[in-house]
Amino acid sequence: MPDRRSFLQSALAVVGATQVPAATSAAPPTAAAAPAAPPRPVHLNINGRDYSLSLEPRVTLLDALREHIGLAGTKKGCDRGQCGACTVLVDGRRINACLTLAVMHEGQRITTIEGLAQGDALSPLQQAFLEHDAFQCGYCTPGQICSATALLEEVRADGAGFTDDEIRERMSGNICRCGAYPNIVAAIREVALRRS
Repeated sequence: MPDRRSFLQSALAVVGATQVPAATSAAPPTAAAAPAAPPRPVHLNINGRDYSLSLEPRVTLLDALREHIGLAGTKKGCDRGQCGACTVLVDGRRINACLTLAVMHEGQRITTIEGLAQGDALSPLQQAFLEHDAFQCGYCTPGQICSATALLEEVRADGAGFTDDEIRERMSGNICRCGAYPNIVAAIREVALRRS
């Protein structure tokens, strides 16, 4: 009669032998990781200042701003272009920095939330956001303000009116999980009316 130790060893060996092929066959095939591309020189103009970087071509503009330059005002939210937290201005046009590569923006003017103020003087929209309490946690606020900055120019160029519905529609790509939407619309409307 086998002793307890021999029995347990045999039982574990049998269980292990039956489980290994099942685990191996059930595992999905893994694709080989793509080799990293070598870094290349990239020259970006951000907030009126030139930066010379060495970046892998797959680095997003968002990661270049945050991790390579140290401009942490632009936020990483969903990293899929759905929340608008990473909105920046490129040649005055708003884009999601998480959906574009840094190398694609050489020779263009990139403006982040840090570049909207003039020294210690806040931009009119930054000031209006404070006055209308158009933020709560503040995480989405840099993207909201950059998007609203472009919105003011878009509406002026289109000749559209600054109705609340127009503002809401044009700001729909920027999500505020705290729900400060009425205050955001009020802040944008105030600046729009001052400019008209």
